Amino acid sequence: MGIRRADPFVQRAVRELAADGIEAGLFHTSGTPGDEDFPGHRERLDRAVTPRELADAVASWGADAAVSISLPCENALRDAAAKAFLDSVGIPTVMTPLPATMLLVDKWETKRLCAQAGLAVPEGFRVDSDLLAGRGLPVPGYRDALRVRAERLGYPLMAKPVWESTSVGIRTLRSSADLETHLAGGPETVSTVVERVVEGDLCSVDVVGRPGAYRVLPPCWTGRAGPEPVFTFADLRWCGPRPEADAAFRDVARTLTGLCGDLGVHGSVNVDMVYTGGRFVVLEINPRIGGATTLSCAASGTNTFTSLARLARGLPFTGGTAPRTRWAVEFLAAGRVPPEVLAELRRRVQVVTAHELVIDGASHGDIVVFTLAEGEEERTVKTLTGLHKAYGFPAAGVMAKIGRLLDPAR
Repeated sequence: MGIRRADPFVQRAVRELAADGIEAGLFHTSGTPGDEDFPGHRERLDRAVTPRELADAVASWGADAAVSISLPCENALRDAAAKAFLDSVGIPTVMTPLPATMLLVDKWETKRLCAQAGLAVPEGFRVDSDLLAGRGLPVPGYRDALRVRAERLGYPLMAKPVWESTSVGIRTLRSSADLETHLAGGPETVSTVVERVVEGDLCSVDVVGRPGAYRVLPPCWTGRAGPEPVFTFADLRWCGPRPEADAAFRDVARTLTGLCGDLGVHGSVNVDMVYTGGRFVVLEINPRIGGATTLSCAASGTNTFTSLARLARGLPFTGGTAPRTRWAVEFLAAGRVPPEVLAELRRRVQVVTAHELVIDGASHGDIVVFTLAEGEEERTVKTLTGLHKAYGFPAAGVMAKIGRLLDPAR
């Protein structure tokens, strides 16, 4: 997604390091970041760079320490392997160790870990692609066993690849006929997790730290979960007061920090959950920073990238829950917003970041994050309504969602 998803917090962290006489370097495999994106050393590597090649590039630059901020999970796994090489030559690397990373990128293993820790997870089962395709041990009753499991769970069900990232490959199974299609097998079939659909509010939480000291950032609300997978940025995303959910999250936060300690997490993990019926159900734990990191940083005043730099420098690190200090709201524009309109937006509200969202080389329009203090909700809605009337931005649909969120009575 590019370094701009970390605006402006990664730039602040780099400048803080420079103020202490420390040069920062960025090793990246896509995009062409400039000084405004990363004010330090920048080195482009091939997208197919191996862990050894990555480690060699970092070592050749002369790094004293390294930090992984890669997205998505397959790149985090590469970095975890590179960490092993870097650690072995005396370059301490802030990244969860490889054994734990391999567990967390495996959706079935993650589900088992969460359940063992006492976290709620969707009921489900694993579908093995080798058995479906007739590779290895013949198990004639395997498909029937899966049919029985599915019927007992009830439809609709969600099937997602065991090694899945950014919702790629997820499909809905609405009936036994859909299950039969899914179980048809073949050489291209991949192992999946089939689980009961959980409907509710999607939530993303970042945990940053090292064993003995983990900082849990406030929950960010990212849309609705249901039977159909949706584009990650399709809905309004926000971090703000939600008293009942905030109270329910306290025990979940304690359990998550305990699980992170057991796994030896070092750096950042991102937890995706659904809030439903007064409880949080964990969908997955990603061994990396999250797509809502900018929101949680803006709402809490906690810079995740500064935290990661402190870990790399071996400086004292304070754990606990990072309190939310203000609202942070993110929305996606349908296309590129004219510069003069963005300038007017910045004049009227406190904009954290506004930039083009590019995923795998495709533009999805401009994404905007703004903040406001509690008590400024009504004024902010009036301000944005005026902007919409003058420029048609934010779009009417986005404006309606912002109004319902910040000023329900209006």
